[in-house]
Amino acid sequence: MIFKDKTVIITGGSEGVGAATARLFADAGANLMLVARGKKKLEAIAEELRDKAHVEIFAMDVSDGDACVDVFKKARFEFGRVDILINNAGYNARGKVEAVEPDELARMVDVNLRAPIVLSRIALPYLEEAGGGAIINVGSLSARVTYPGAATYAATKAGLRSFTLSLTDECQGSKIKIAIVSPGPISTAFILEDMDQVSDLTFSQPMSTAEEVAQTVLDLCGNNVREHAMPASSGLLTTIVGLMPWLGRLLRPSLERKGQRVKKKLKAEARAKRETEKQG
Repeated sequence: MIFKDKTVIITGGSEGVGAATARLFADAGANLMLVARGKKKLEAIAEELRDKAHVEIFAMDVSDGDACVDVFKKARFEFGRVDILINNAGYNARGKVEAVEPDELARMVDVNLRAPIVLSRIALPYLEEAGGGAIINVGSLSARVTYPGAATYAATKAGLRSFTLSLTDECQGSKIKIAIVSPGPISTAFILEDMDQVSDLTFSQPMSTAEEVAQTVLDLCGNNVREHAMPASSGLLTTIVGLMPWLGRLLRPSLERKGQRVKKKLKAEARAKRETEKQG
């Protein structure tokens, strides 16, 4: 797909995968509507990209249904069209279900599942009006296996995956591409700033960079792939374990030990970096 002068709405667009995706679309000449709760971070990434692209920001909570409607109205007003929606915003309150407050459990459902469904529904007429386009959802490999310690988060991502693949079938015959990228751990603040609360199992898998996930998002806009699991080795592992849950239970202790070693190394590197910054 040629992105020049296309209008792209990116939720969670102020940092991490969202910001990396915005940079790639800006390099490709797209118009950007960046969405996140924090206005200051949105303004920072917008200022960075405005010499490359037309960038507008919309500070909102994606769980606010009225705001979801308004952001599309603003994008169409500013750019005349909407071509692509990237549902990237995510939320995770880590811990066993009984240890997490009910409001936090509900927020995971609202941000990770309800919001992408609502935003996709709102997007479809705009994309049809533009003559086609794409909706790309950022999921997780946790959707494909049982995930103790992150049951609700995994459930929301499993729901998002099911919604994406079902919507793909609904949109067959149209010019609207629906797809999902399902990454394992990503080397962003989403997990690196909260390592003590992140499961050891997570760190047993190779980490992708935000830029790698962002490139996959762009690729999915124009290819024929419905789901891209990454990295490939983790995608294969979750496929096998999903088909044979007993194997996952058998492998879990060794994977957790591996994850503990990786986490220990990452925490040491983070401490060393902080010490270097203090001295410098």
